[in-house]
Amino acid sequence: MQRDSKRVLGEYLVMSARTGDRAACGQLARLWQPALLRHALRLTGDAELARDTLQEAWIDIFRGLGGLADAAAFPAWAYRIVTRKSAATVRGLQRRRQTGEALAAEPVAPDRGEADAEALADRGPLARALAGLPAAQRHAMALFYIDDFTAAEIAVALSVPVGTIKTRLMHGRRKMRAALDSTTSQPTNQGGSNDGI
Repeated sequence: MQRDSKRVLGEYLVMSARTGDRAACGQLARLWQPALLRHALRLTGDAELARDTLQEAWIDIFRGLGGLADAAAFPAWAYRIVTRKSAATVRGLQRRRQTGEALAAEPVAPDRGEADAEALADRGPLARALAGLPAAQRHAMALFYIDDFTAAEIAVALSVPVGTIKTRLMHGRRKMRAALDSTTSQPTNQGGSNDGI
């Protein structure tokens, strides 16, 4: 895999941050914040939770920088911290929702079926196909194709074996191909009215 300028700059900033350079810490956070926030959002499913989770993850990231032996491993290592923090956040939410008090205190959510359907229709077929994958495959596919991670880096980021990642990518590709093929093979309206012409 060709190393891009973001990764090279990130390695430099990691090495500088480990020496105590506060400016490098800030630059490192600005460099990786968007990608790590996308990852946290994919895992938590909520923008506010993702931001809170990532803020907590940055604390652990900066605390652990001194123990990171290879600066080039920073992206996968940081993603793994965000993955663990996100999982802990989701588990905490699930526990709270299981208690009767939390259920009683939660307001009834309005039916968003129509709004959600409109939002889904506005997204492109590729985004809809990705969103339709099971979570584990969706996360692996997003890290591979959007964040440009290798299978080994994804394995580190998600704390699963490389073979599992390769399997998730293989099945994810098949399901996305099938979903995209079904959208392109749907019949178009070729008869009937000329409304809107």
